[in-house]
Amino acid sequence: MYLLILLVIIAVVAAWLIATYNGLITLKNQVDEAWSDIDVQLKRRYDLIPNLVATVKGYATHESGTLEKVIQARNSAMSAQGPHDKAVAENALSSTLKSIFALSEAYPDLKANTNFLKLQDELSDTENKVQASRRFYNGNVRDFNTKLQVFPTNMIAGMLGFIKREFFEIGNEAERNVPEVKF
Repeated sequence: MYLLILLVIIAVVAAWLIATYNGLITLKNQVDEAWSDIDVQLKRRYDLIPNLVATVKGYATHESGTLEKVIQARNSAMSAQGPHDKAVAENALSSTLKSIFALSEAYPDLKANTNFLKLQDELSDTENKVQASRRFYNGNVRDFNTKLQVFPTNMIAGMLGFIKREFFEIGNEAERNVPEVKF
């Protein structure tokens, strides 16, 4: 009788360990998939930027400094590793892209160029997709990190080698502020 009770206890503990491990692996894979979605959207963004710069260069030949900053920011963003460094580089790239769109105000022919308008729309669409991917990634990171920290999973997560993941956050405090609108 005692042997049967001991076997049942061992079977329950083994089933709990297997279920916990499989749950952690599932969440880890969801975080990795979400990060991959961000990479896909960022790659699309990186591919659009040289076309945008080439279009602007044709109209704004005296703005080479602004265009070089955009290309440098793009290259920095492409080489950044990890969520924190990637977020910082992406925020810098977003700032430089704003300056290139501000150039269109000074060059009416550029502002009316259909290629420029199409690229601007595609970049805007890509920005929205990047934001959606960030939210999806951060939601998966939240679920994974929560699972690692709650009892009783926290007792075995560290032993199995699972570690917390970083959120993809806004690094620049100025970007957190709501823009002031004046009329």
